[in-house]
Amino acid sequence: MASVDEILANLPLTETTFFILLSLSPSPKHGYAIVRDVQVLSESRVTLSSSTLYTALKRLLEDGWIQRAGEQPDPEETGRPRKVYDLTAHGRRIFAAETRRLQSLVVAASLRLAGEKR
Repeated sequence: MASVDEILANLPLTETTFFILLSLSPSPKHGYAIVRDVQVLSESRVTLSSSTLYTALKRLLEDGWIQRAGEQPDPEETGRPRKVYDLTAHGRRIFAAETRRLQSLVVAASLRLAGEKR
């Protein structure tokens, strides 16, 4: 298991990486489902090209943040099954740490906007 220092060394995440991990947090997905989900979750701020997605997925696989979770049949029946990806326990820890980091930023900004000193 990675230490807290090892996890924190990976932060902050890029917006693309954050949204990919967010997309995978509730359940495994194939690439096209990740693309669609990231677009919805980011309110269209992040639009993943195939190249960007698969480069990110390759890196996340190599770093042990995600894993292959099998394949789904292609609904268009082109003969190529879709690869499905899922978060690993390590990926979930990194995602949780980044979420806590972002929450602390929002709290600090909210207090400052409300006129409170911290």
